[in-house]
Amino acid sequence: MSTTTKSAKIDRLAELTARNETASGASLWVEAFRRLRRSKMALIGAAIMAVFVVLAIVGPWIAPYSPTAQTWRDEVFVNRGEFVGPRGDNWLGLDHLGRDLFSRLLVGTRQTLLVGVVSTVLAFVVGAVIGGVSGAALAFGGRVGRQIDTVLMRLIDMMLALPSLLLAVSIAAVLGQSLTTVMIAVGVAQIPIFARLLRGSMLAQAGADYVLAARSLGVRRRRIVLAHVLPNSLGPLIVQSTLALATAIIEAAALSYLGLGNPDASQPEWGVMLAQAQRFFDQEPMMAVYPALGIIITSLGFTLLGEAMREALDPRLRS
Repeated sequence: MSTTTKSAKIDRLAELTARNETASGASLWVEAFRRLRRSKMALIGAAIMAVFVVLAIVGPWIAPYSPTAQTWRDEVFVNRGEFVGPRGDNWLGLDHLGRDLFSRLLVGTRQTLLVGVVSTVLAFVVGAVIGGVSGAALAFGGRVGRQIDTVLMRLIDMMLALPSLLLAVSIAAVLGQSLTTVMIAVGVAQIPIFARLLRGSMLAQAGADYVLAARSLGVRRRRIVLAHVLPNSLGPLIVQSTLALATAIIEAAALSYLGLGNPDASQPEWGVMLAQAQRFFDQEPMMAVYPALGIIITSLGFTLLGEAMREALDPRLRS
């Protein structure tokens, strides 16, 4: 997909959402919530997300064993391809070092959620700053504002020209191997989408009747932007945050799988567990299946909820 096509789709989403908000006012969110309550897709996504969050919070306390303890090391013989599968003491079996897979999967949920949330918040904040400055400058800044918008959007277009995972891998390779690197790399890769969305939404809001009325009454431009246009333009970003969480989880797992994540391989994280299991896939494929299913199901939950929110806010689907 070309950069122009990407930018056009993002701008169109922001325009449609902002147009819906302008027409409906505060009732938009009330009606959207009602649509979400009737959507099976939203309910399934919310249920998956709730389970994931609860496990991330309580996982370390309900895990039956230490995720790093090699308690059953003498029962696993990697050289002979002898592994321990599910049994009474170990519900999902053991990994190649004799560690309890169920405990590692539970504890790894927290680190996976941490990376996803931090990277999404980073993308949201930085993208909102860039998009907000660009949108306000173009809508209210005159000629100088148009120049500022041009510079910022060309930077964003350059970032959009690269696939997000490739951009994240490049950043992680430069910064070095660490959990913080993964958060920064995944977050930076998501910034262009948030910036474009907020800019497009602000431009759509700038032509609303309440903005024209405020300007005719002599309200200062800074107050119009900060008190009216910006708060009413955040709807698309809220929807995108849910979708970005799903993408962040997948990309963080991919970076960990490539060896760019937490340098302490003993600490459980789904991407690291997947990378460690690939060497033994022929002998014990379930070692890779468990963390892979965790990544897939969790990403599916966030995606379902995000798509349901997008449909609930889409004016073309409202009766």
